[in-house]
Amino acid sequence: MQYKNKKPLLILGIETSCDETAVAIVENGQKIHSNLIASQIQFHKEFQGIVPEVASRKHLEVILSLLKKSLKEAQVTLQDINAIAVTYGPGLLGSLLIGITVAKGMAFSLNLPLIGINHLEAHLYAAFLTSPPPCPPLVGLIISGGHTEIVYMAKNKEYELLGSTRDDALGEAFDKVARMLNLGYPGGPIIERIAKMGNASKIKLPLPRFKDKTLDFSFSGLKTAVLYKLRELKKKNMPISIEDMAASFQLQTARIIEERIAQATTLKKVQQVIIGGGVASNNFIREYLSTKFKEKLQIFIPPPQLCTDNAVMIAALAYHKLKQEKISTLSLEAKPNLRIGKK
Repeated sequence: MQYKNKKPLLILGIETSCDETAVAIVENGQKIHSNLIASQIQFHKEFQGIVPEVASRKHLEVILSLLKKSLKEAQVTLQDINAIAVTYGPGLLGSLLIGITVAKGMAFSLNLPLIGINHLEAHLYAAFLTSPPPCPPLVGLIISGGHTEIVYMAKNKEYELLGSTRDDALGEAFDKVARMLNLGYPGGPIIERIAKMGNASKIKLPLPRFKDKTLDFSFSGLKTAVLYKLRELKKKNMPISIEDMAASFQLQTARIIEERIAQATTLKKVQQVIIGGGVASNNFIREYLSTKFKEKLQIFIPPPQLCTDNAVMIAALAYHKLKQEKISTLSLEAKPNLRIGKK
């Protein structure tokens, strides 16, 4: 299917990869006309994590009303839309299917191009919405609840996977440590808030390193170190400062990221780094990396609202796919284990 070569090009994006239902309308890959997100956090809090069945059911309950609100906010009708974009992976199968099914139905009934988007690539592309935008070649880092990957983006925007997590994703590690500290869910925002009142230097946690030369990540050892330190303090009947523990853990995660960025940029001889994913909304990590690499590297991080799961990044990336006529068929399938780049 050939896209209708109109100006402006309005793309409606749908994101349902996990527990956020998101719809956005973006013009020419840059101008945001609407950006709506229906959060499910309150429904998953009691389980201290995401329940896939609950997530897919909640997507189904709100997605149609969210689409109507998005069109109203953008002050457009479906007849003004030029293409439909949707996340097809990675993510929870049931959640992905809700978004894909709705997107297919709209594309078919309106005779519009359907564009399947890799959620991980979209997280990286969100950095291109900054001004001025980055310019490949560069290194990209994805840090979220389910993913921790570092990639090389060549000039032609093809990706090479340089390293990924061997155990927990960074966001997952935040959730688990927050659970150990009885802070609640989701762990990332809570630990960031509590850590502001703590002193990271008062509790020494190790900085896990691999014996072999690798750009892979591991947060399981750091998470376990927190557990052992809590047990040690409890055994000695010593007071446990939740604030200091949170601050120390957060600092060490930032140091791990710092090391990998330094290794990757040296290896690929680049000076630009883009960072995306939910954990990239953590202000401490943002400021830490910007300070550490000041005058050495250019760090591009989207605004916090474009770091967490959103449909703006889906629609914005789809604009470039559409211009290149990289259009999906109506047989587009959900790919829960979709990856980014080759290693």
